[in-house]
Amino acid sequence: MFLGHFAVGFAAKRAAPRASLGTLMMAPLLPDLLWPIFLLVGLERVRIDPGNTAFTPLDFASYPYTHSLLATLIWAGLFAALYRARSGYDRGAILIAVGVVSHWVLDVVSHRPDLPLVPGGALRLGLGLWNSVTATLVVEIAMFATGIWLYVGTTRARNRQGRLALAGVVLVLGGIYVGNLAGPPPPSETALALVALGAWLFVPWFYWIDRNRVASGTGSAPTRGEA
Repeated sequence: MFLGHFAVGFAAKRAAPRASLGTLMMAPLLPDLLWPIFLLVGLERVRIDPGNTAFTPLDFASYPYTHSLLATLIWAGLFAALYRARSGYDRGAILIAVGVVSHWVLDVVSHRPDLPLVPGGALRLGLGLWNSVTATLVVEIAMFATGIWLYVGTTRARNRQGRLALAGVVLVLGGIYVGNLAGPPPPSETALALVALGAWLFVPWFYWIDRNRVASGTGSAPTRGEA
């Protein structure tokens, strides 16, 4: 899943308004932010396999350290604990942990059975939403629209940047989504990993968005909390 993970980050702002959108967005994206690093150092593997599912040409051969349930729970606990130690914001820490774990849950819905419960475990889960392009589009676009609606209902732009930065990221994410669906498969696994590292560029973008928006019904103070 792609847009669905961003939807979780946007929606989390409603439940934890003192946390920055950048931090809330890192949570559901964290396994995919770490994944290309593990690919490049050879700890995880992916194959380019057109026809693997109707929606993606990728065969996720091995990703136990970023996408197994156990690893996801560990990453969730570490991220939430670090955030709690820095900010003291309990609700934000809870939403961060939930956000990280949501990545695995949404991937189980979308992937074919390739998500392990534990590193090295034989049992792999996946409900195969990606076997239907139409169903995937309906689910992801609905989730994305709902997440943005919740975020916009929770915040309002304090200046022009607050409007344009949000609109820009929505357009860019939509363009990437269409491009991934309509474009050719990646030329190699290494090229895929290098491009996937570009997801890190969205993190400061989301912090920038949140610095230029305020909680609905407040004055000019930015919405970001301790982190």
